Order: sequence, then structure tokens, then C-alpha cells
Amino acid sequence: MMKWQDEHLGQYLTSGGREGHLFDFGPVNGSGIMPNCLIRHVGRKSGHRRVSPLIYGMVNGEIVLCASKGGAPTHPAWYLNIAAADRVDVQIGTQAYQANRREPEDAERQTVWDVMVAIYPPYAEYQEKTDRLIPLVLLKPVKPVPVFTAADIDD
Repeated sequence: MMKWQDEHLGQYLTSGGREGHLFDFGPVNGSGIMPNCLIRHVGRKSGHRRVSPLIYGMVNGEIVLCASKGGAPTHPAWYLNIAAADRVDVQIGTQAYQANRREPEDAERQTVWDVMVAIYPPYAEYQEKTDRLIPLVLLKPVKPVPVFTAADIDD
């Protein structure tokens, strides 16, 4: 992670989600203030516990994540980790949940993609930069869990 990402994650975790939910990407890439969630996942190869801050949207009560990796040719590790896992946990602000995950298809996918591009327009540029179809993940909260802490991350 870059220094600003480490600082953002640290702020989110140490405040219990009271800070960090809304993050100003202006100094990073000029995009302004964006809503951020945290996902807790386990490395599919390393077995290490991870927490990743991600821009999110909401569609019909489901949390939407975009596995863009800035338009890189490969999927981000967090996406591969949750795709290989039985469980994913998500935190928005001061609320954390165990969630079921799925990926939208066909017309639903286009609707969800349009929502995410409206929230964060660079996603459209990222899709143009890569040959892979950028995955979208929908998370449906199923039960509350404790908010995330720094102890949820393996060094």
C-alpha cells in the first residue's frame, strides 16, 4: 500500500469507523470525496488476514465494489481472495457485517456499472485501459459483526 492508503486505513480502524468512511481523493487524483468501506479477507495463498479500504456504492440494499485495480491487466488480490473464500466481512462507517457475495450479470451488471461510474468516473477509463472485464461484487449484509481493528491484520 502507498503511504496515503496506510494512513487512511489506520484512521478508519483506530476511530472505529467514525473517520475514514468519507475520504478526500482530491490530493491523490483530483476525484474529490468518495465513500469508502472496509473489507476483511484472508489471503488465498498466504493465509494472512487483510483489511482493504475500497470505494463503494449501494444498489437495492447491496454494497457494490469495483475490482478495477486502476485498469491493470490482472484482478486485485482482494477480489481473488474473496472469490476464493467462504466468507467476507464488510464495514461501512461504524457498522460491520458478515456478507454474502455475488457478481451481477447481463442487464443488472450494466445498471450496477453505471452506478459505480457515476460515483467514481475514472472506472470508465480503467475499463478502457484493460482487456479484462472489470468485476463488480455485490455484498448483502446478513449479520452484524464487531467493527474491524488493527488486530484483524497480519503483519
